[in-house]
Amino acid sequence: MRICYYRSYQAIYKIISTFLPWRYPSLLEGEGSLDELPAIIKDQQVDCLLIVTDQGIISAGLLYPFVEQVKSLSIDVCIYDKTVPNPTIQNIEEALELYHSNRCMGIVAFGGGSSIDCAKGVAARVARPDKRISEMRGQLKVKKKTPLLFAVPTTSGTGSEATLAAVISHTETQEKYAVNDPVLIPDYAVLDPLLTIKLPAHITAATGMDALTHAVEAYIGRSNTEETKQCSLQSVNLIFNHLPTAYSDGLNKESRKSMQKASYLAGVAFTRAYVGYVHAIAHTLSAFYGVPHGQANAIILPHVLEYYGSSVYKPLAELADAAEICASEESDKEKAVKFIRSIKELNAAMNIPDKVSDIKEEDIPLMVERAHKEANPLYPVPKILLKDDLTRLYHIIKE
Repeated sequence: MRICYYRSYQAIYKIISTFLPWRYPSLLEGEGSLDELPAIIKDQQVDCLLIVTDQGIISAGLLYPFVEQVKSLSIDVCIYDKTVPNPTIQNIEEALELYHSNRCMGIVAFGGGSSIDCAKGVAARVARPDKRISEMRGQLKVKKKTPLLFAVPTTSGTGSEATLAAVISHTETQEKYAVNDPVLIPDYAVLDPLLTIKLPAHITAATGMDALTHAVEAYIGRSNTEETKQCSLQSVNLIFNHLPTAYSDGLNKESRKSMQKASYLAGVAFTRAYVGYVHAIAHTLSAFYGVPHGQANAIILPHVLEYYGSSVYKPLAELADAAEICASEESDKEKAVKFIRSIKELNAAMNIPDKVSDIKEEDIPLMVERAHKEANPLYPVPKILLKDDLTRLYHIIKE
């Protein structure tokens, strides 16, 4: 009965989703495209801007040339730079206070997915001052117009510059959850590969595998459209062709540019087609142990794909073709097995472990409960997994 209910819920939500106000951010792409953004902000009549970022961006000196350009156009700037990995409600409330006290009119998210998610949380709170973040958890609970939001990703993985989701951590309860609403899709996104040139290799690896997970989970699920399928296939092709080079040669501009595009396309795909159990499990590992989200996804992905078995042979075979790793005459099963193996090999080549060493046996029941609640009935996964399945998966990925 439960599986029937889950599938019915997903089918109804897929129908409803066709009527949602889907949109795409206006894209600025290519080397130096960040330089175009200040004039756009000015044209939008934003007199005071909140920039949401983190200490890593500040230390790297990436932000200040942009700030100076903005100020030269007589736009006031205030900076919130305390965003942490897996941004918290406290981050959002602190940044929100800056937004209001400085009478800001727009928000620039400058950094990785954490900064973008934090900025989206601020935008949601500005739009709905009557609601706490926890009250907007889930689907379509913002519903009101947000301030102008400009996303400037400095990593290539989360795709948050294209999505309707803000993923937030609640430190007191050790929960990590999403606020999902089309109003949170950024108005503008800047894909400037120069911002990712000096990204450390381990972050390049984790974020690149995060993008791959988005593309794969979107593609194998049951809420695909023709557009999301094409976005996933193109993203997978770009990742397999360019992530190894971006990892080994961080100065390679072509690979950096291609990985930014792959991340964006995967974001477009999964914001419409959703993700699956890889993300549900990964969110618990980030919330309980602080495992970086991209690394958690990278470790979990091949194990979940193997657990799905024959239910994913056909879509994984198609992804294997997109990745250009198989011969045309091979069977769907052979291609699927090879695709999963290639993910493991990619992880190993980038020094990503194949298990998670931090998992405590006593935490597994609660993590299972939360992963199950996140995934079911919302995620249109290829195969419904129940709590016993999730328990087995936690033990599989536990070192």
